[in-house]
Amino acid sequence: MGDFKHLVIAKFKEGVVVDEILKGMEKLVSEVDAVKSFEWGQDLESQEMLRQGFTHAFLMTFGNQGDFTAFMSHPNHVEFSATFSAAIEKILLLDFPAVPVKPPK
Repeated sequence: MGDFKHLVIAKFKEGVVVDEILKGMEKLVSEVDAVKSFEWGQDLESQEMLRQGFTHAFLMTFGNQGDFTAFMSHPNHVEFSATFSAAIEKILLLDFPAVPVKPPK
């Protein structure tokens, strides 16, 4: 079985200092060994009607679903989740096993 992905798509509340949230997230993933990789991005191109207000995407990769489960209950994740949740106006989460079609070069 391949990697397991945790995808978070979010819209932050007005007035939230997103850079502080990003620093907290980068600190979190650096402290938890179960996280294999972490990427994020801010939407720049989508039309508003297609974006539905979402502005940021976060993608974490885990070696397997067990590593993801361990991450979800890790004390650092539990603590950060409270801060992250308080900053979110709207969120979409998907957790799934990756199906590689074209592996990275």
